[in-house]
Amino acid sequence: MTGSAATATQESSEAVPHWPAPFATRPVNATITVPGSKSLTNRFLVLAALADGPSRLRAPLHSRDSALMIEALRQLGATITEVPGDSAFGPDLEVTPLSQQTPSSRTRIDCGLAGTVMRFVPPLAALRNGTSVFDGDPHARKRPMGTIIEALKALGVAVATEDGGTPASLPFTVKGTGEVRGGHLVIDASASSQFVSALLLVGARFTEGLHLEHVGKPVPSLDHINMTVAVLRGVGVSVDDSVPNHWVVAPGPIRAFDQRIEQDLSNAGPFLAAALASGGTVRIPDWPAGTTQVGDLWRSILADMGAEVSLADGILTVTGGPEIKGADFDETSELAPTVAALCALATGPSRLTGIAHLRGHETDRLAALVTEINRLGGDAEETSDGLVIRPAKLHAGVVHSYADHRMATAGAILGLAVEGIQVQDIATTAKTMPDFPRLWADMLAQGQASENGAEGSDVGPQH
Repeated sequence: MTGSAATATQESSEAVPHWPAPFATRPVNATITVPGSKSLTNRFLVLAALADGPSRLRAPLHSRDSALMIEALRQLGATITEVPGDSAFGPDLEVTPLSQQTPSSRTRIDCGLAGTVMRFVPPLAALRNGTSVFDGDPHARKRPMGTIIEALKALGVAVATEDGGTPASLPFTVKGTGEVRGGHLVIDASASSQFVSALLLVGARFTEGLHLEHVGKPVPSLDHINMTVAVLRGVGVSVDDSVPNHWVVAPGPIRAFDQRIEQDLSNAGPFLAAALASGGTVRIPDWPAGTTQVGDLWRSILADMGAEVSLADGILTVTGGPEIKGADFDETSELAPTVAALCALATGPSRLTGIAHLRGHETDRLAALVTEINRLGGDAEETSDGLVIRPAKLHAGVVHSYADHRMATAGAILGLAVEGIQVQDIATTAKTMPDFPRLWADMLAQGQASENGAEGSDVGPQH
């Protein structure tokens, strides 16, 4: 074991009970719906807090990450109310934006382990009149934050440790004056695309708008920046991204909106992977015909691994083949843990590249994946920007999650094909997918019901 992966394992393996990952005794045959997109929910929440009137989010995600964002925005002065909606996964949200007349005050923001909260909210706090103290879970203090801190300081915003020092990561304070001038800002966002998104989301509210320029190694996860640009344009913000590594946001209002949140296509990944791991079929209705979510890459990724993949009448259908094929994948981003789990079950070697930035996620995902795959008898190694995974027979054992939801779901996938897998701290999946263990069990039970002649209903919450 190496790095933060080893540390997290030693600290938590005995403290949290293990979850026996269900073993697939038959091919999965299920129709599944998943909760709303975390990435879209938290972006629209930030925009709603800055909009020119009340907004509504329909079918948003209700999870730890979204709850942290909601509470952070409430602390800054937004009013967010749950109202009945038509989603099986929880109520809609009505948001009354921050008031410009809010008196100066001091507030504390709990970021948990949510990258969108620790990176998106500080620039918004700079537009508030008062001091905001940011902190989070222990590992949150290890996540890259320097770019946001330096960007805010370059914009004239006071950022410091609570004792007045110069911070490089959480915790820190942001002292807002109610306005930010904006203008031309140069940053190095090579550690995370969230640095770019964080500044773009608030740029229209800067007095002079924002001309953001990236210098340095390529920005990872450009799909997430494209998502940010798309949602901004959808609420009337002018964004010019015609020049690579430059984004120009015109100053102006953010239009209030009524927006339905797409289901989380990244979180659909483990369920789709179940089709390959069990040699079965998984269907997901309401798959968007066009989307900015990186999870749409599942259609090509799973086909490259030997699955039959089709999208017809809004239903994505994935059927596993006789084997899982190894392949080379470039920039799988947040999908990488699920892809790696399938690669560990593949009959040929695989290489994942362009994901060095995953070392700065909830845990060092590259070290964690190598540690856990090899712990089960696999053959995985790190490269400078990714992973190499070779065929090997896996055996029973414990998969540690490192408080990382995607490591936990990777363990669940392996458990479908390898009997005797246990996942430590499966509850960490609540970060973006509440009640994952029951949804997983329902998927398997639905396949059994279908085999017995009873058509299974969609997997989803039962109230």
